Amino acid sequence: MDFLPVFLNIQSRPCAVVGGGEVAARKVRLLQAAQGQVTVMSPVLCEALQAEKDKGEITHLAEDHSQISLDGFAVVIAATDDAAANEQIAAQARQHNIPVNVVDNPDAGTFIMPSIIDRSPVIAAVSTGGASPVLARLIRARLESLIPTGYGRLGELTARYRERVKQAFRSTDDRRRFWDRILQGSVAERVFSGHMEEAEAVLEKELAEFSSNKGMGEVYLVGGGPGDPDLLTFRALRLMQQADVVVYDRLVAKPVLEMVRRDAERIYVGKERDRHAMRQEEINELLAKLAKEGKRVVRLKGGDPFIFGRGGEEIDTLAEQGVPFQVIPGITAASGCATYSGIPLTHRDYAQSVTFVTGHLKDGSMNLNWNQLAQPHQTIVFYMGLMGLPVIVEKLVEHGVSPQMPIALVQQGTTHLQRVFTGTLENILDVVEREKPKPPTLTIVGEVVQLHEKLSWYKGEKPGYQGATSAIQPGTEL
Repeated sequence: MDFLPVFLNIQSRPCAVVGGGEVAARKVRLLQAAQGQVTVMSPVLCEALQAEKDKGEITHLAEDHSQISLDGFAVVIAATDDAAANEQIAAQARQHNIPVNVVDNPDAGTFIMPSIIDRSPVIAAVSTGGASPVLARLIRARLESLIPTGYGRLGELTARYRERVKQAFRSTDDRRRFWDRILQGSVAERVFSGHMEEAEAVLEKELAEFSSNKGMGEVYLVGGGPGDPDLLTFRALRLMQQADVVVYDRLVAKPVLEMVRRDAERIYVGKERDRHAMRQEEINELLAKLAKEGKRVVRLKGGDPFIFGRGGEEIDTLAEQGVPFQVIPGITAASGCATYSGIPLTHRDYAQSVTFVTGHLKDGSMNLNWNQLAQPHQTIVFYMGLMGLPVIVEKLVEHGVSPQMPIALVQQGTTHLQRVFTGTLENILDVVEREKPKPPTLTIVGEVVQLHEKLSWYKGEKPGYQGATSAIQPGTEL
């Protein structure tokens, strides 16, 4: 993060706005909404600020910026139309360790003003760090449509019951479970529909009947997709936000992991080549143990949990031990990486079938049905095949696949760091030697790869990207 999001309490505290124009007037209104005591420092005032002065809503000091003293103010906003003057004001504020915002110059101040969604006491703020205020406003507008005004009433209701709930449930986990039930159930729905008396009656009933006995928890086996957090399902996101514990793999992208509730316990059980943080049998038992402690456990996997994810083994253990579970599918790496690379896995002119296989080497060999994989008019996707690529190339050619068969390597597919390398079976090892792709990299073999240049649409955010070339060249990076 470039900035630490905070909410300042300025109720009844002195706040200074330096400047008397329309921009300053907007900042004054914002400080007044937060119940600050506003002093405006400017030789002249615009019509709006003059009206505020006449009503006694603000204090006015008709002084030039060079004559003002900021000592004693809780917060300062520099909003003159003179950039140099604003920087001098900011420098003085910093000398007194006063938080200062400089309009249209975030680098000169110590804090920035976000776009605000006000559902008091619920407040959401959106900021781009000053990079794009228009984008922040667009995001705010979208959030405005997603957050009902009833959330303010819901916040007021829960505030009245907060101390009672704290007294009723000494455990933080018990209090969280209670509020999860209230805020996602019938109480919230009654608040949103305006039936406040009914909502309070239901809350009272829930408070009287809610048991602090944890009992059995549940395991949610969630497919985290190939990397882009936008590809998560709504259900996956909802359960990730409810989790007490998240048990996650190496292939779970960091932006996806960040979607988990902030205060959830995180347990890494990733596996790398020749190095496992935890054996699979231990993972299976861990999931069962956590659920038996009454916890809601998200088992977060990259891609889809049932496609080379060993999800079946994990829920088999849970079923044997009587632990409730749900399975939430995710977009598997083959589908995500191929789509973001512009490579259709099937196409009536090139491939009428697609096969997913693991390219993971065991004891230096791959026990695959090479005769089947060598059949024409199909697409083959190798998961975990980068290390075994020499064997894959050798065996396919040995079993009759043309050395000129197109092949693509997709590194970190669907993320902004995506790289796609194309070539043929004959030269792809030279491409690997030159470009040195790193896991996670997916391998796609088939005639459909030649559509990559024409259909590639996702360019990522790699600095210096030059766009597609006029023809597919071996090793082309896009």
